[in-house]
Formats: sequence, C-alpha cells, structure tokens
Amino acid sequence: MRVRGAMTAAVAGAALMMVAGCGDSDAGDEKPFAGKSADEIAADAVKATQEADSMHMKGTVRQSGSSGAAVTVDLSVDQRKNCDGTISNGGASADVRHTNATLYLRGDEKYWRNALKGQPGGGKVVPKVADKWVKTPADDSMTQGLCDKQGLVSSMDENKSERKGMKKGATTTVNGTEAIRLTKKKAGGETLTLYVATEGKPYILRTTSTGGKEPSTATFSDYGKPVHPQEPAAGETVDLKELAASAQKA
Repeated sequence: MRVRGAMTAAVAGAALMMVAGCGDSDAGDEKPFAGKSADEIAADAVKATQEADSMHMKGTVRQSGSSGAAVTVDLSVDQRKNCDGTISNGGASADVRHTNATLYLRGDEKYWRNALKGQPGGGKVVPKVADKWVKTPADDSMTQGLCDKQGLVSSMDENKSERKGMKKGATTTVNGTEAIRLTKKKAGGETLTLYVATEGKPYILRTTSTGGKEPSTATFSDYGKPVHPQEPAAGETVDLKELAASAQKA
C-alpha cells in the first residue's frame, strides 16, 4: 500500500524548481557578486544550500505530468532527516513529522481517501486513520526520501541544461533579506527566476516559474534553525501496515 501520496511529489517538485544558472551578466546592483557570472553565483548558492544544516520550504508548486493541481508545502527539514510541517493538495491536507527513525502523517479524511484510492481494503482503513497520527518505519520503501534534505537539495543539480542562459538582474528583498535575481526566459513564454541571498551565506531564498503551463513558487528560509519534531503520544498513533493487513484479511 502506498502512502507517499501528494507529499513526495510536492517536495520533489519544489526541489526541482531550485534551478541554478549561468550565462550573460546584465547591469545591476549585484553586490557582493560584482565580477561573478550567473553561473558562479548559482554554484555558490547551490553549495551553501547543500551545506546548510537545515531549512524551511514554503510555497505552492504544480506537479509535472499530473493533473496540474496546486500542491502547497510548508516544511522544515534538516540533515538528520528530522522534519515537521504540512502538505495539502486539492482540499486535502496532512501534517508530517519525522523523528527517531519514524515518519508520522496526520491526514484528514480526504487526504487518506486520495492516498488509499484503489488499494485493497483502503475504504475500510480510511475511517481508522483519518485525523490520527499514522506511523511508518523510516526505511519503508513507500515513504523513503520524504524528509531527506540532502536528497531534496541534490535534485537541483540533475538537469544541467536547465541552468544555461540565465542572467543577473537587480537586487530585491525576500522576507527582509536582500537577494539578487537570476532569470531565464524559456520557450513558450516561461520565465524562471532564482533569488540568491547577498547577505551572509548565498542561500537560495526563492524560486519562481511564471508565464508557462505550470506556474509555481517556493520560498526557503530558516537556514540553520534546529528542527525538533515532537513525537506523537502512543495513544494518538496508529500503524498503517497493521491496519492494512487486518483490512485485507477481513
């Protein structure tokens, strides 16, 4: 039975939006990156983001190859795979926590009906898991990678062609932090924009995609802030595998 649902796709989608760039340098206020190409700035940003102990990701993305429904992510994650936050899609939502090698999901009824649709015994399981913390072992193949920061960040560097031809623009601010814009216009009218912090370490602060078939945005913050998810009380949790096995025998 698969329980990854919309969350895995949303997290992966947000990670893939973190494009880095190279290419021409436009005039603009680009401190402290004066003299650096967009490629060098982006390389610095990717490296800093990869090395950050933790980060918070928030935004609305759209899943390629799916119905295109908006997926909202609000998630803190660290290098040790601790994570805490929420995911929502099409009116369905779920809280997520990962701590002590266990993933906990607390989805509403609609979330679980979507996640368990078509699964044997799924209809019988939904009432037993809706609005409760459902636990799954961290090494379970169905949920592997949900809270893996390194895996999330590494996906930024998979498609080299996405990072060619970007240009530097003027500085702006993202949630009060100064950032330089890196932009790229793609075929079909889509514009990709990457915002890199000019203060402190050159972290990626925001990515956007506008003008295309799948507009999306994601904001990144709280770099280095500890992530301490609270483990739900035993009386508040249920084991999805045990429930699924019971439902199939019934």
